[in-house]
Amino acid sequence: MTPWKTELTPLSFLSRSAEVFPEKEALVYGDRSWTYAQLLAAAEERAHALRAAGIRPGDRVAYMLPNVPEMLISMYAVPLAGAVLVPVNTRLAPEEVRYICDHAQVSLLVVDTVHWPALTAVAPELETVRTIVLAEDPLHADQPVGRAHPAGTHVVTLEELLEGASADDSALVWAVDDEDATLSINYTSGTTGRPKGVEYSHRGAYLNSFSEIVHSGFGTDTAYLWTLPMFHCSGWCTGWAVAAAGGVQVCLREVRGPVIWDLIDRHGITHLNGAPTVVTTIMNAQEAHTLDHSLVVTTAAAPPSPAMLKRMNAMGFRIVHVYGLTETYGPYTVGQWQEEWAQLDDDARAAKQARQGVGMVTAERVRVVRTDTDGEELIDVPADASTMGEVVMRGNNVMKGYHRDPEATAKAFAGGWFHSGDLAVMHPDGYIELRDRAKDVVVSGGENISTIEVEQAISAHPDVLDVAVVGVPDAHWGERPKAFVVVADGAEITSEDILEFLRERLARYKNPRDVEFVPVLPKTSTGKIQKHGLREKEWSGHAARIQG
Repeated sequence: MTPWKTELTPLSFLSRSAEVFPEKEALVYGDRSWTYAQLLAAAEERAHALRAAGIRPGDRVAYMLPNVPEMLISMYAVPLAGAVLVPVNTRLAPEEVRYICDHAQVSLLVVDTVHWPALTAVAPELETVRTIVLAEDPLHADQPVGRAHPAGTHVVTLEELLEGASADDSALVWAVDDEDATLSINYTSGTTGRPKGVEYSHRGAYLNSFSEIVHSGFGTDTAYLWTLPMFHCSGWCTGWAVAAAGGVQVCLREVRGPVIWDLIDRHGITHLNGAPTVVTTIMNAQEAHTLDHSLVVTTAAAPPSPAMLKRMNAMGFRIVHVYGLTETYGPYTVGQWQEEWAQLDDDARAAKQARQGVGMVTAERVRVVRTDTDGEELIDVPADASTMGEVVMRGNNVMKGYHRDPEATAKAFAGGWFHSGDLAVMHPDGYIELRDRAKDVVVSGGENISTIEVEQAISAHPDVLDVAVVGVPDAHWGERPKAFVVVADGAEITSEDILEFLRERLARYKNPRDVEFVPVLPKTSTGKIQKHGLREKEWSGHAARIQG
């Protein structure tokens, strides 16, 4: 190791800002706010409490919370304690949460009290969790919550956990010995059905934070509103990026138009991130109005329509279009704005902005490739805006690998590049444009849904003989899953029966809205279901087989 080298970690961002801007507002939720000095103290208190609770370096600590201050503080407190953060999607079904905790070998789980009643059914089955911590949101303390303590589980409140902080007098260091050490494990739906744990390093999160600062334009005057789930790709690293820039972060428990507009006006929000559905929610709210300042909306996968873009520009919004995956710390490419686009008409300009763009400032150049006949060499497709290939990436902003899944990791990095599973074309100016998906994954409202996972859940129904699930276009969510079901001979079953069956097995957002019963599914001579034909019919009339 070079003796004068500093190992990169996003922990240093809060440490620096607390020293440089100690009395500057860093975090707001409801009527309460934290300065940078207070935010640092809160992180240190929780780090001591975790150590006092038995958390040791390398242990996994899971947080299942909405966008409340405790979730943001965890981004610093858990790694400060030397542990690995495991953010858990608050929309998952209890069985899915159990799988993630077991697979990540979580030692301690912090859960919002509103979500606790549903988890009590699986709490006794958790294999490695020693302690469950119930965190109550003071702004939602009036909501009915469960206080059950299932047999065999050690359950404490957040207040009780923090009481133990004084018992730990070990030194806390806002630095790491190894920048390639795992910072967090973020679970995403995989094409094999079970979620995969994507490992982020301190170095990758540090560098990706700088891409966020550059392309979204964060600074000391930033007021960032948390419309993007913090559990999603560790919030695109934005919790670290805004702290590095010295801005203020405004927490938001639920994405609701009226509340968002109230916070925009009250705090002078300058930035927010989210899927296209979030943009639609904001713009369609009754409270929508022209702003007296500029507000940057960083959105992924697909930008608003030309008409919506024109309306947003007139109201003071500026769109930054990005693309990436959980495996790339969130955004990896950006539809980098070119000044000459301002001279184009609305439709031509929107077509330029619709492209997924070029690698972000700390990312390596993105490629669109095909594989040679031997299946080993990756060959770049012509930059002709028509030849499709797979989007591949590598570099500092790509995951370390899949947690406890070396086979999937090796497959994902075949040829030395991470395979996204998204099909795109390369334009002559070096900008990529997505056209289709190669993987059996649907991206609905910014959430990844494995069609195989949904198929496995449906096929467990005793009256289902065969099933195929594909992504179909949806005006609001971008895409959504649709199920094609073959019913067993003599059985009588309705689509509502299928959906009711799934409610206990899958998160609601994964459930197909439509179930179409068919006499037979199209298959190859070897018995493989030909999903392409099903998707082709559903996407007829759409220029691209991917949106949202």
